[in-house]
Amino acid sequence: MSDEKLEDAVRDLLAGIGEDPARDGLMKTPSRVAESMAFLTQGYAEDPASLLTSALFDVDYDEMVVVRDIEFYSLCEHHLLPFFGRAHVGYIPRGKIVGLSKIPRLVEVFARRLQVQERLTTQIAETIETVLSPLGVGVVMEACHLCMRMRGVAQQNSTAITSSMRGAFQRDPKTRSEFMELINQNRQPFA
Repeated sequence: MSDEKLEDAVRDLLAGIGEDPARDGLMKTPSRVAESMAFLTQGYAEDPASLLTSALFDVDYDEMVVVRDIEFYSLCEHHLLPFFGRAHVGYIPRGKIVGLSKIPRLVEVFARRLQVQERLTTQIAETIETVLSPLGVGVVMEACHLCMRMRGVAQQNSTAITSSMRGAFQRDPKTRSEFMELINQNRQPFA
């Protein structure tokens, strides 16, 4: 959608809720919302697989690699309200590793799209599995959803936790347990 179409839609939305889009405090709101939406949905313009392949390295290492407490912010596709939290990503290399900074970037690429947490979790795991062909992948995400806190059930202290386990993380209880221990070690609870 073009900025102009989005700005017109915001003006219509403001009028639809009984506001005057021409009043002083709202005159620039349509352009601000268009700019904000472009930023919050910039993940559509990025190729997650290319992001990972740009930093692959051949290594002789087959122990678990974990990046935890990756902050993310996304928009719920059902209400266009934010949800945010932490992602924890682990994999066991099979001859290739990816630069550690690419894992949080991968989370951000998928989070900067209209999402549901379940799909977000799966997309991260699937992309790592496809690009790296590791022995296993584990992704756990925990998030606060403003669509649950601000409207509907209005649950102020609820969080949602999702996981996607592939390969050794799915088949081997010891591997799964090690991953869960590593992501929970010396960690402050998420609120």
